Amino acid sequence: MKIALRIALRYLFAKKSQNIINIISWISVTGVLVGALGLLVVLSVFNGLHSLIGNLYGSFDPDLKVEARKGKVFHTDSIPYQALLETEDVRAVGQALEDHTLFRFGKRQVPGRLLGVDEQFNKISGIDSIIIDGEFRLRDKGLEEGVVGYLLADQLGLRLNFVTPLLLYTPERERRINPARPDQAFRSSYLQPSGIFQVNQIDYDATYTLVHIDKAREAFSYPPGTVSWLGIGVAQTNQIDAVQSRLSSLLGPDYKVSNREEQHATFFKMMKVERLMAYLILSFILLIAIFNVIGTLSMLIFEKRESIATLRSMGAQRRLIHQVFLIEGWLISLAGALGGLLLGGILLWLQQTYGLVRFQGGGNFIVEAYPVVLRWQDLLTVFVTVSLTGFVAAWYPVRVIVRRYYAELQQ
Repeated sequence: MKIALRIALRYLFAKKSQNIINIISWISVTGVLVGALGLLVVLSVFNGLHSLIGNLYGSFDPDLKVEARKGKVFHTDSIPYQALLETEDVRAVGQALEDHTLFRFGKRQVPGRLLGVDEQFNKISGIDSIIIDGEFRLRDKGLEEGVVGYLLADQLGLRLNFVTPLLLYTPERERRINPARPDQAFRSSYLQPSGIFQVNQIDYDATYTLVHIDKAREAFSYPPGTVSWLGIGVAQTNQIDAVQSRLSSLLGPDYKVSNREEQHATFFKMMKVERLMAYLILSFILLIAIFNVIGTLSMLIFEKRESIATLRSMGAQRRLIHQVFLIEGWLISLAGALGGLLLGGILLWLQQTYGLVRFQGGGNFIVEAYPVVLRWQDLLTVFVTVSLTGFVAAWYPVRVIVRRYYAELQQ
């Protein structure tokens, strides 16, 4: 193999008798380079989008969420709550209760969800970082207050400087609906907005209003201690999986402990499928580019007919000659792969540092530049993909052509 590699390197870099062969060789390398570059960039863009959206959800969602597998709510007495508080690496535990609510302000009314949280909510989420007007305050001198989603406030025409309170209509759980008086099936209450938050996610900004959990329990007619879910704040990000495992063992099979991706499983699965499809499509395009190597190898082998005869006369077996040109074709693919990875890494670093490619439309986007995240796993994936496809693409034609030339020499 060492001899075959040395001969292949000599053939690859030696001056060709026909300049067109050099040009075709460089075209093959460039095609592989562009394919590897494109594949790395696309994977890094998906990483950036995944990270960006995860951070947006992280400003509202807790690190871990505990929910009952059956039923909408459960009582904190039904679980070892104190043991949960004392679990290693658990920084804070917040209680939450939510349900459907009809919001009304003036003549406008919009359906949404009322989310009751306790004083620990700002410790298990980044709510303070997404308040764009007012402040996160749920009670003030006995006055019930709340924080409203940006799009929900816009649909209601709600502003913080308005004196008129926000009217809430919540369903009466224990009362039957009277067709003649359907309004009696709802309980009304008032809320004074203290702030407006923006997560840049429609399912939050256009839906949620945050109140104190006691206010939510009163509105939904639930006794103290009733929750829809518990939010868990973990001390260190790298301990989330370990804490999730501990809590799952502590709470048993009747309760589900979800991390942030699992809390939005459908969305993140869709992103992973899109990333996989992009990888497969670009890999197919890369395979087409790599097949240019076949033409290059054919011309190289044709040019080295005399060298093949010389090697055979010196006792070289067909296997050695086959290895020489197979390695040469593989080296062409590797040269393109390494060039693409190097150039792609530089472009991605420039994008991360200087934001060269920006969104059009001014300041209407969450970030100004396209988010990208370069990971070593993607570098390895692209390198392995190019290496394997380059080897496979070169193996069959080299085997066929070398066998034919070797057979002609034997005649």
